[in-house]
Amino acid sequence: MIIRKIDDVPSVDWGNGLSRRFLLNSDNMGYTVTDTIVRAGTKSRLEYRNHLEACYCISGRGEVIDLDGVAHPIEPGTLYALDNNDPHFLVAAPDTDLRLVCVFSPALRGNERHSLDSAEFSHY
Repeated sequence: MIIRKIDDVPSVDWGNGLSRRFLLNSDNMGYTVTDTIVRAGTKSRLEYRNHLEACYCISGRGEVIDLDGVAHPIEPGTLYALDNNDPHFLVAAPDTDLRLVCVFSPALRGNERHSLDSAEFSHY
């Protein structure tokens, strides 16, 4: 059995926020669970080429924008899943951080960070 409390999980600065990665590849569960903060007013160009991801919003507001430019509002109680390694934009509202509980499959190693300065989608 694995028991972890948020205060005991190190935060990783993933580029536009913090990710507390509760389960990693080294835990041999096959998936990662994170508590992720997306900083207010940020827009992140993201793509997970090697992972599927599902995110459930527990606080804040924002939107996820697909490659066709369709914006999907995110607010508490909203889940979005990137079931086709979808490149996307993740945008936090200008006045509040967006907080998501995310699941990655397969599991992350734990040290992954985005490179958000590029014109390309940041990926890992």
